[in-house]
Amino acid sequence: MSPQSRARQIRDVVFVDGVRTPFGRAGEKGMYADTRADDLVVKCIRELLRRNPSLPPERVDEVAIAATTQSGDQGLTIGRTAALLAGLPRTVPGFAIDRMCAGAMTAVTTTASGIGFGAYDVVIAGGVEHMGHHPMGAGADPNPRFVTERLVDPAALNMGNTAENLHDRFPDITKERTDAYAAASQEKLAKAYAGNQIQPDLVPVATKKAGAGWTLSSVDEGPRPGTTVEDLATLRTPFRPHGRVTAGNASGLNDGATTALLASADAAEELGLPVKMRMVGYAFAGVEPEVMGIGPVPATEKALKQTGLSIEDIGLFEINEAFAVQVLSFLDHFGIADDDPRVNRYGGAIAVGHPLASSGVRLMTQLARQFEEDPSVRYGMTTMCIGLGMGATVIWENPNHPDYNTESTEASK
Repeated sequence: MSPQSRARQIRDVVFVDGVRTPFGRAGEKGMYADTRADDLVVKCIRELLRRNPSLPPERVDEVAIAATTQSGDQGLTIGRTAALLAGLPRTVPGFAIDRMCAGAMTAVTTTASGIGFGAYDVVIAGGVEHMGHHPMGAGADPNPRFVTERLVDPAALNMGNTAENLHDRFPDITKERTDAYAAASQEKLAKAYAGNQIQPDLVPVATKKAGAGWTLSSVDEGPRPGTTVEDLATLRTPFRPHGRVTAGNASGLNDGATTALLASADAAEELGLPVKMRMVGYAFAGVEPEVMGIGPVPATEKALKQTGLSIEDIGLFEINEAFAVQVLSFLDHFGIADDDPRVNRYGGAIAVGHPLASSGVRLMTQLARQFEEDPSVRYGMTTMCIGLGMGATVIWENPNHPDYNTESTEASK
């Protein structure tokens, strides 16, 4: 039989482990102001290898690292440079990837496809964004045709404006609702910290500032525990006079990095690696750029159709909270309550931060830990909106569920 005619079997892809740095506030006062972006990635890669000693470094087949702004300390094919800086063998290749906010998520799905196809056995995928060194859109030169030929509304180039547009489209999502959701996100993150549910997957980072010496950063810098709806009601609306989007019901500007270890199910078994989740399917979708926050809706519908699942089958949701209105538009579409306990149990980006290209793996790491805590849940979802009008969704299966691996790779019911 020729290679061209040989049937190729798609292999199961599993999420072995995921870590991240604490997320810092972007800017001169932030904890990573004098720390390089690539060094944050290196910390995460080294921690993955430390936590999984049965993995020989030479068995890593690829390192895919995302960054939205691929220049300076986030440039020079950061997947390869971070691999070298982390001490991986020079035989391990790497590459950089960009899909704005869904960079790390795309790094995962791209390399997972390679695993499923048989090109890789083990990969490291993640993302980094140092928004203090590289503000969103810095150095970008949008083609004037976007405006002159009315290809997109000018508002599409400002994420805050797109969130206000979502409020216009869905008037039932009031500022009062978004503020209540934002306050709940802060409360849930504080509760997760108190329960030691966040700390196990954080990589402490030693940081140095002029005149202040060295500090070990071991917790997120952005959360504001104790935030109330009354506090949020007083904040200004910077994107529109008398608008509804504020710094309190949106994610902040942050610095941070994430990485995940993925493998084929066979390779994980061979190497004695843990299996925290199995990838069931994923999808990306495009939407009108001026309402980019609605992107998770068609991406989720597409992923559910591909996997044969329904929204009722999803027992846990990790939705990136770029803006509260964006999350609520997703929940309303699928008939899910604002305070549904399946949604963002540890809080979300409104509280913890959103260093753009890194956030996708944070969602996965938190979902994996919730799977471990709750074996009754079989399927979970990580989903997010993406700048310029896109959405991304990945569906995962819980290996702790009693019915795990009793059906075919396809998630048919």
